[in-house]
Amino acid sequence: MENKINDDLQKALNSFKAGDYEKAAEAFDSALKQDSNNPNILNNIGLCYSKLAKDDLAVEYFIKALSFNPKSVQTYINLADVYFRNKNIIDAINLLENGVTLMPDEIALKHYLSRFYLEDSRYDLAMDQLQEILDIDSENLDAYWDLGNIQFELGDYDSAAANYENVLEKVTDNAVLYYQTAITYEANDNIDKAISNHLKAISVNENFHPSYKKLGILFMARNDIESAVEYFNDYLNFDLPQDEKKNIEDLIKRISK
Repeated sequence: MENKINDDLQKALNSFKAGDYEKAAEAFDSALKQDSNNPNILNNIGLCYSKLAKDDLAVEYFIKALSFNPKSVQTYINLADVYFRNKNIIDAINLLENGVTLMPDEIALKHYLSRFYLEDSRYDLAMDQLQEILDIDSENLDAYWDLGNIQFELGDYDSAAANYENVLEKVTDNAVLYYQTAITYEANDNIDKAISNHLKAISVNENFHPSYKKLGILFMARNDIESAVEYFNDYLNFDLPQDEKKNIEDLIKRISK
């Protein structure tokens, strides 16, 4: 029997890797007949059905898997994904809250829960989960990033910038991160730091065109017309929509007079 179940599992895994989820589900089901209470096999069958968009069956198998192993982090995540795809945000939140109650130190579940709270506009609860993650792992960069994004949306630019800076202490080669930090400082009227971070963005990726436009605008706000024109001209070198290109060309003409 052991050889048979191992053969079935290997066939299932091979089919899954090949993207043949129907065959994978059949092979996992064959293995399940020999070990009917195995939560890993149940989870894998649920994942196959999820890939096939047979969501009712996926939910059925994920729930059954959790009945045998209520501490399977991956099954919580898989089931929450299916709920999300079907816009069942409340079901996903209830599920993940149960998981976090059972496993209060599981960072992955807390992070998922924070994102579902955010989907449901429960900003305070989302931030609470992210802060709890940081209490467990003070170097969790994803939590700092997500926390910063929420604070940015809420207009708490000081806190948002501080959390982005926490990420930048470890990540120094991400233009998007520098850009987000820059627009946060700009929103908080800290033009010097905004310019500094846009310059870092293009030093990391010289083709990151949004920062060239922003630099033109920021230097124009500082009345440094020469620098503004320089960065606007750099921005024009990119493949821009025709109306955007014309707007920038007109702007250059106006400020150069």
